[in-house]
Amino acid sequence: MLKGIAMVRKVYVDVYALIDKDGRRRPLRIQWEDGTVYTVERLINRCRAKSRAVGGGEMRYTVQINGRETFVFEDEEGKWFVEGKC
Repeated sequence: MLKGIAMVRKVYVDVYALIDKDGRRRPLRIQWEDGTVYTVERLINRCRAKSRAVGGGEMRYTVQINGRETFVFEDEEGKWFVEGKC
């Protein structure tokens, strides 16, 4: 690992989401690979953007979990992932 640079990896996760009548998705809970479930406290932003750290993604959701802002991505195939630290 390079000094001062956090290494990240693409971690596919299960997402429990609300899909409204217009087809918009709103992530409500994220289940990490070890089974831990995190509640999304707030949806801050939704935009078309790819992950700069690990590549991929179609939609980027900026969410608040445990009081911290983070990203969750939905790719072109409908799979969800986060940028996990190595």
